[in-house]
Amino acid sequence: MSTALTLTTGSDPDGGRVLTAVGEIDMSNAAAFAAALDDAVRPDGGPLVVDLTAVEYLDSAGLAVLFPHAERIALVASPLLEPLLTISGLADLTTVRSG
Repeated sequence: MSTALTLTTGSDPDGGRVLTAVGEIDMSNAAAFAAALDDAVRPDGGPLVVDLTAVEYLDSAGLAVLFPHAERIALVASPLLEPLLTISGLADLTTVRSG
């Protein structure tokens, strides 16, 4: 059974791209998350903001999707996820801010 995850792509007020994830990211939907990131990241543009503030659970499969894009993304995370992003080392590779 798949875990509920909603992914939407939009723009911030400055015109930058934002990928917003809502729900849980785990091995059952990590491929969909990876595909959404691949589609939203622009190699020649500014960093993609990945808004994880409404993500209630993020496992190692979800983290693994973020690492290859670390140089081209900025993360907005809830207090629930911030320690995970720090312990995993992802916060050392990309910008992580509170949301």
